Amino acid sequence: MEFGLFNSACVLPKFEGDEHRRIMDEVAIVQAGDRAGFKYAWATEHHFLTEYSHLSANEVFLGYLAAATERIHIGSGIFNITPPVNHPARVAERVALLDHLSEGRFEFGVGRGSSTTEQRGFGIPEPEMTRTMFDEVVGEFRRMWRAEDYPGFEGSSFSMPARNVLPKPYTKPHPPMWVAAGNPATFEKAARMGLGVLCFTMGGPEPLKPLIEIYKKEIEHAEPVGEYVNDNIMVTTQLLCLEDGARVRELGGALSMGYQNSLVFRYLDTFPRPDGVPLWPELIPESTPDEIDARIREGSSAYGSPEEVAGAMEHYEAAGVDQVVFGLLSSTMSRDLATEIIETFGTHVLPQFDRDPEHRTTMQRLAQCS
Repeated sequence: MEFGLFNSACVLPKFEGDEHRRIMDEVAIVQAGDRAGFKYAWATEHHFLTEYSHLSANEVFLGYLAAATERIHIGSGIFNITPPVNHPARVAERVALLDHLSEGRFEFGVGRGSSTTEQRGFGIPEPEMTRTMFDEVVGEFRRMWRAEDYPGFEGSSFSMPARNVLPKPYTKPHPPMWVAAGNPATFEKAARMGLGVLCFTMGGPEPLKPLIEIYKKEIEHAEPVGEYVNDNIMVTTQLLCLEDGARVRELGGALSMGYQNSLVFRYLDTFPRPDGVPLWPELIPESTPDEIDARIREGSSAYGSPEEVAGAMEHYEAAGVDQVVFGLLSSTMSRDLATEIIETFGTHVLPQFDRDPEHRTTMQRLAQCS
């Protein structure tokens, strides 16, 4: 099982709108992850979502990371590929150039957006329209990246004449392809398309088990929209791993995770709302030390001492998760604390689960395309 970091430039009230500080904090933790042996860094794309995410031009952020790191793979988690937000040819160009700048370390995650605030901001009146847009676009990238000229396309959401889309990717035939997923139908569809899955959990790996089972069963029969199958499940969650487990229990309720989770359901309104989640501006309560301790004991939270966090990771591994990613700064956590957590996890926990220096996505691509 592999590990990564998730970047979203979350600017919670504590930071009083200090976007610059948080953006540079995100860069710093990826550099720390690179040094500590984390294999992936994923940067989200969101628009107009005050406090929740100020990382809109993630292709610029990823280009900076390409120069600021050495080994870690950098991924779009996601690029929004609906044409009103990003023209498909422009997406293909960005992917190829990022792949060159990182010298083959780019991972191409796609999605269609999960917030009507974003969708309507770009002239998409109904979320359901993005399904058709996604299906029309996702298979066109591999055609744009081939050596010959792209023959053009006439569709309902975008059209373009025959053109040579440049540059071509550094990685042959192209970087690994992923898609954001959150429900059984999307997991099944991702598998049929041969795409890796990007998802998140607030309750540990247990709720994801049936979705992972669907994916792993269906991907055996994939008809990939890329040139090869990317058989991977990535799950994003939180991490608070420190040498002193008592310190974790003390700090855990002071990082504004309840507030951040409230923002999730304020903005990502195309997701189902679980029972008991209050309507904004009412907030999800912050966790108490006893609640944190209970989640640690049941293994549903990656909080605690290295030994306790390793126990939680065993649950993820048993559930069939291929990559666990941590959104450390989706909170009021400081850069220094995040770096300490990354170093502690990288020293004591990561080597227990990830013993192969090669990236799983690279091994799969070479096995299918060499």
